[in-house]
Amino acid sequence: MGEDIIKMSQKELTKVHIIRKVIDSSLKQKEAAEKLSLSERQIRRLKERMRIEGDRGLTHRLRGKASNRRIEEKQWEKILNLCRTVYRGFGPTFACEKLLERDKIKISDETLRRRLLVEGLWVKQRKARKHRKWRERKPCFGEMVQLDGSHHPWFEDRGDKCVLMGYIDDATGNKSGQFYEYEGTLPAFAGLKQYIKQNGIPLSVYVDKHSTYKGGGKQTIEDELNDRFSLSQFERACKELDIKVIHANSAPAKGRIERSFKTDQDRLVKEMRLAGIKNIEEANKFLKSYWPKHNKRFAVKPAKDVDMHRSLPVGMNLDVNLCIKIKRTVRNDFTIVQHKKLYQIMNRTCPRKVLVEKRINGKMLISGNGSYLKYKPITLKPVIEIKSKTNKTNKITWRPPEDHPWRRQPYKKRIALSKQATLTVV
Repeated sequence: MGEDIIKMSQKELTKVHIIRKVIDSSLKQKEAAEKLSLSERQIRRLKERMRIEGDRGLTHRLRGKASNRRIEEKQWEKILNLCRTVYRGFGPTFACEKLLERDKIKISDETLRRRLLVEGLWVKQRKARKHRKWRERKPCFGEMVQLDGSHHPWFEDRGDKCVLMGYIDDATGNKSGQFYEYEGTLPAFAGLKQYIKQNGIPLSVYVDKHSTYKGGGKQTIEDELNDRFSLSQFERACKELDIKVIHANSAPAKGRIERSFKTDQDRLVKEMRLAGIKNIEEANKFLKSYWPKHNKRFAVKPAKDVDMHRSLPVGMNLDVNLCIKIKRTVRNDFTIVQHKKLYQIMNRTCPRKVLVEKRINGKMLISGNGSYLKYKPITLKPVIEIKSKTNKTNKITWRPPEDHPWRRQPYKKRIALSKQATLTVV
């Protein structure tokens, strides 16, 4: 049974999904090449390889192997030292020319540019503003989904304010969504989970630069060494599912979802007023019957009758991907701190680093070494008694009284007697 299982990444599953469409003649080679960012010639190779070897033929052949063209770290140290001293201020292209001409070191200008950016020896040059024009719809259903949240008094004066997290397909205009108390990571995960269960995994999502969708934290030392940038929890989850995240630079860029919200703020508000809806639970129940009517009225037919959504792999649990994941260090007493609260790990053995998962339903899980750990919250901190150092008994210094024989002797005689006593003892 184990030999029949093919392990693939989400990116490879996307490739299999699209090449199958090419073999079934439901997708042209040119369109598949655009969606996978490959040449038509490579699409033909993949198509032939899949016919001969099946799905296994599309797995990456260099997995687990180091590149034969990698630059050794000692060589990198020499190149960077030259860029800091001899070629200080040189651009990547000019520095590559001089490294080859003077030092006989051959390196790609793009490879050098990326390393110089990481080391802080080069800054990206600002280019002129691009000319923008109207963008056509994507041709296939599921090729791109626009996502955004709309803050509005949806219940007017009948209830509290809330947010409509909406999803609209770029090709067809099919709309879906739910109401939440706020626009954040967990509501975005909940909405994406509902969308995937209804339609499948899309190829890409189009979002703005809200902190929920775009990471803005500083790079860690590990990220800088591996040329990685900090991702938001939403970007991390989409990367695990091989969903491309596209960030809009302006609100008009994702005008389809923005215009759809204007329609919702007019029609949906009045529909809920007629239904007497006052809270989020009632509104989400109402949306189950509202969206089909809305899509029947406003959705359009796509240019290509091809569904680009991928079905979920068998046995895949979306809650494992669509959750907040945070690394934590385990203390010596097998406790961790999460949101200013202490949690005691109950397992006998525990790794130094664990992963805390916060699920959509609010449940928290702690995992380490590939398995989930048992834990319990610590409500009261143990009180440690600190013994005071001032409880020592005071020593009483004895002094001879005035009528003591020792005081009756003259001072010089007393000193002589004490010296004599000392010599006798020795």
